[in-house]
Amino acid sequence: MAAVIRQRGQRLRGALWGLGVALFGLLSTGTASAAGPPRTGSGEPAGIIQRVAVFGKDDRTALPERLAAVASRMGVLFNNPARTVCSAFCVGPSVIATAAHCVSVTSPQGTRLRASDFFFARAYDRERDYVRIEGFSAGSTAQHIYTGEFRLHVRPPIDAARDWALVRLERPVCRNGGLPVRPASSDDILEMAKAGRLFSVSYHRDLPSWTPTYAAPCHAARDFGASTWQAIAPDFESPDEILLHTCDTGGASSGSPILAETPEGPVVVAINVGTYVQSRVIMQQGKVTSRQQTDTIANTAVNARVFADQIAIFEAATILRAGNPIRQLQEHLAALGYYDGRADGDYGPLLKAAIVTYEKARGLPPTGLATAPLLSQLVAEATSRHRPTSAPMR
Repeated sequence: MAAVIRQRGQRLRGALWGLGVALFGLLSTGTASAAGPPRTGSGEPAGIIQRVAVFGKDDRTALPERLAAVASRMGVLFNNPARTVCSAFCVGPSVIATAAHCVSVTSPQGTRLRASDFFFARAYDRERDYVRIEGFSAGSTAQHIYTGEFRLHVRPPIDAARDWALVRLERPVCRNGGLPVRPASSDDILEMAKAGRLFSVSYHRDLPSWTPTYAAPCHAARDFGASTWQAIAPDFESPDEILLHTCDTGGASSGSPILAETPEGPVVVAINVGTYVQSRVIMQQGKVTSRQQTDTIANTAVNARVFADQIAIFEAATILRAGNPIRQLQEHLAALGYYDGRADGDYGPLLKAAIVTYEKARGLPPTGLATAPLLSQLVAEATSRHRPTSAPMR
C-alpha cells in the first residue's frame, strides 16, 4: 500500500507492504502441497529467499520454552492455490486472528482468493493440527471471515488500522483457548516498549523451517530518525490506532501477535501487518522524473483495541449459510436501496458494505456480518412496509 505527501518540492512516499502474503510466485520456485506451506530457507535455490524488515542485527531467536503455551496457540494460515502464507493466532476455541490482507478477496497476483482454499495449521512445527474455515463442507466459508476491510486503500490516507481479520474454524482446534487480547492505548503500548516488555512471536518464510521465532525487546515509537510523527501520521487514516515498531520480521509474519509481558503472563496488544517505507521522488509537471533511495522506517501493527471487542460478537454470531438465506438478505437490502449487486447467494465485499450501511442507518453496531437476526429484522421491516395502514372500506 502506498501514500504520498509533499515535502520541499519533492514528494515523500510512504508505503505499507504486507509481510504475510508471501508472494511465492516471485520469491520461491517451490510448489505448495496440500499438506502445508512450501519449504523455506535451505530447501530453496540460493538468492531466492529474501529477508524482510530486519532492523540492524537480526535478533530473531528460537522460541524460549517459557513461551511454549504461546506457540501452541499459534499457527500458519495458508492458501495453496494462491500460494500465500501468513501467521495467525487463536483468540477462542474455534476463532483465530490474522491480518485482513491475508484473507483478502484477491491474491498479490490479482487472482480471486477462495475462502474454501484456506487451511489453518495450529502449532505447525509440532502438532500440525489442520482445519478448514467454518462452512467448508456446506460451501459457505466466506461469511465466516470477519475483517476490518476486505479491500484496503492504497492511496492516502491508508486504512492500515482496518487490516485485521477474525476467522471462524470448522472445529475447535484451539483446545487450550486463545491468547489473551488486552486493549491498550497506543501511548500505553509505547510505555511497555520503553520498559522492554514488548516482543513478537511469528512464522517467517526466510528461515530454514516453519518454526515460530521470538524477537525481543521490540522498539516502538512515533518518530524514527528524521521521519517525524508529524510527517508520518497524515499517511494513515487512523494513526492513533496503529503501532510503528522494529520487531524483526520476515515474509509470512503478517497476522502475528505483538505481545507484552505482564504479571499475569503474555497478552496480545497488536497484530503485525507490514513494513512502512519512505522514498523520495523528483516531480516535474506532475510526473515522476527520478527516484531516490528508499528507506525502511518501521514495521506496522494494528492496535488490538480496534478489534478486541469484536471477538465475542463474532463468536456468538449466528452466521447464515450460503445460498437462499444470503440471497434473501441481498434481496431485502436491495429493496431498501442498500445493495446493488446480484442476488447470487454469495457473501462478498459488496454485501458486507451494504450490511454495514444498513446497520449504521438503524443505529446498530456496524459489523457487516450476515446473521440470522439481521435477516429476521429485514423480514420484519418488509412485512411492516406491506401491511395495510387502515381498515379496508366496506
